[in-house]
Amino acid sequence: MAEQRGTYTMPIAPPHQVAPAEGPRPNILTGVVVVVVVICALYFGSEVLIPITLAILLSFVLSPLMELLRGLWLPRVIAALLSVLIAIGVIIALGGIIGTQIAGLAGQVPQYQATIETKVHAMQQLIGTDISSRFGGLLQKFEGAGSPQQQAPAQPAQQPAATGTPQQPAEGKPVPVVITQTPTTSALELGRHILEPIIGPIATLGIILVVAIFTLLQKEDLRDRLIRLFGSSDLHRTTLAMDDAGRRLTRYFLTQLAINCSFGVIVGCGLYLIGVPSPVLWGVLGALLRFVPYIGSYIAAALPIVLAAAVGNGWSMMLWTALLYIVTELIMGQAVEPLVYGHSTGLSPFAVIVAAIFWTWIWGPIGLILSTPLTLCLVVLGRHIERFEILDVMLGDRPALTPVENFYQRILAGDPDEAEEHAERFLSDHSLSAYYDEVALEGLQLAAADANKGLLSGQQVERISVAVKELVHDLADHDDVEPPLQKHEKSIAGEKPGEAFVVPAAAPDRTAAAESAVPEPRPEMSVLCIAGRGPLDEAASVMLAQLLEKHGLSVRTLPHEAVSRAQIGTLDARDVGVVCISYLDISGSPAHLRFLIRRIRQRLPSASILVGIWAAADPFLRDQGSRQAMGADYYVGSLRETLDACLVESRKAAEVALPRHARLELVAQAGSKEPQG
Repeated sequence: MAEQRGTYTMPIAPPHQVAPAEGPRPNILTGVVVVVVVICALYFGSEVLIPITLAILLSFVLSPLMELLRGLWLPRVIAALLSVLIAIGVIIALGGIIGTQIAGLAGQVPQYQATIETKVHAMQQLIGTDISSRFGGLLQKFEGAGSPQQQAPAQPAQQPAATGTPQQPAEGKPVPVVITQTPTTSALELGRHILEPIIGPIATLGIILVVAIFTLLQKEDLRDRLIRLFGSSDLHRTTLAMDDAGRRLTRYFLTQLAINCSFGVIVGCGLYLIGVPSPVLWGVLGALLRFVPYIGSYIAAALPIVLAAAVGNGWSMMLWTALLYIVTELIMGQAVEPLVYGHSTGLSPFAVIVAAIFWTWIWGPIGLILSTPLTLCLVVLGRHIERFEILDVMLGDRPALTPVENFYQRILAGDPDEAEEHAERFLSDHSLSAYYDEVALEGLQLAAADANKGLLSGQQVERISVAVKELVHDLADHDDVEPPLQKHEKSIAGEKPGEAFVVPAAAPDRTAAAESAVPEPRPEMSVLCIAGRGPLDEAASVMLAQLLEKHGLSVRTLPHEAVSRAQIGTLDARDVGVVCISYLDISGSPAHLRFLIRRIRQRLPSASILVGIWAAADPFLRDQGSRQAMGADYYVGSLRETLDACLVESRKAAEVALPRHARLELVAQAGSKEPQG
């Protein structure tokens, strides 16, 4: 329609094809409010939530022990109580060991102080700088803590006069004495001052143990309530998810406990051999502090290193102590943990650091120790419950984008180098045809869909086509062979239920089906690759041509314009055995494809025509009536199927060109079985 104004016609602008940006939806705002409320509840309810959280995590650790006791025909209640009593015994034993070791170490503080002062003075003479002035304040505090007599400052005998000259005490003048009455302290107040600092921790420990007992006793009931709350619509899937999550969390806690205890034992034995005092204390502290991610073991190493410097006359003991911690942590972190956990715990390194900062801000030092287990629980929750998937995306170590999405995003952003880097990683355990079928073609389908919606301009589509062709050219050095399947390492957090790593089906045995009968394809037969009408079909045709060349076939590529009505008469028809037409997308039964096949059939009557629609779910491939109406010989949905069809046609052409006795010999070698065309 147009609006007439005199002799000038003003066309009405077409509607925009791209929808305008939307504002925040109500469910997003609701989610933000819920997150804020949860954070506030965690912060202000820390006194209640910390004991409950510790109790739940303790129940995961004690659950295998309880199941073991129940296997000995003990009742459920007795098994739970015995498990908790064993945990109490371990905690009391550790507390007693730490207290005894600290008490024995405190008596040697003056001697260690003198050794440090001697070494500081020796360094001063060696370097020639006044080190004591730099560390004077620290030494004074150290001396004040070691000698109580020095803590009380000396009182001046007499205040100075107003004139600024000190007054001399008069001889024989009596000194006034002030008598003060010390307030009496009752036994009740004394007991309160003594018991008040320990009542809080004892009460917290009691809450933890009581909640742990009830959690162990009602584990199945709590599981059913969680299933009802989060996944009652799919009981089978949710039950499997909850059981799998519980097993994985229990495995993580027990494995981490075993690794940290091994770390403590190695450190304790090493410090004993080095000669550092109280090696049991440092071993226990090393095992406990290693629950703090990344920095826990180095925090545990600080005091033993300082103590080693205070004990030995030289610096060798301190150096050996530092080397012990560094080597042990590297072995545990880089060798033992990846071997035990698989690839990783399921958490990204960035998420571990951010979680440590967040939980420390919320719950203090306890939050720092619990940051990794709590974050792991959130990731497992996100991987098994769809509504919490954001937790897996934000905190998990799995790629946020699929290989297809990553390919399209990098090509769309004009970064083919990073796309090639991702392709190199994919090709390390996949074939080249698998990469083109499962990643590149599906990425091109996303681009074609956006182009059809008007989201991409013509210049962007052209840039994508050029970038894909450059990528195909860069991957020309890779052979299309299926590498041996490698065992994928799974993380502690695991995968979503029903989801597995993408492992392509084994490539067909082309050696037995076609290549054994034809050692080298006949040069008389060539394959003609023709692009469809789509803006990105030519890029797909280039991929197919490269794969065919890698399998020894002679290939030519042509644009869609070369087979138009005006240009079909100039088409070079020499030695063409197969014509491959590539489409990224085709809808219904388009007339242009039928006419295109008719023109090619008239120009190349002896050639086989193959139509490749690189979308296995396309309705055209499933509609047998539409396929028969088109008139082609083959309809395929992947490059791998195209390779097989072309190799079969190559074998047929080679057999026709050979003498009769040679054809019979080839048939006998192939087991007298004609391959299915």
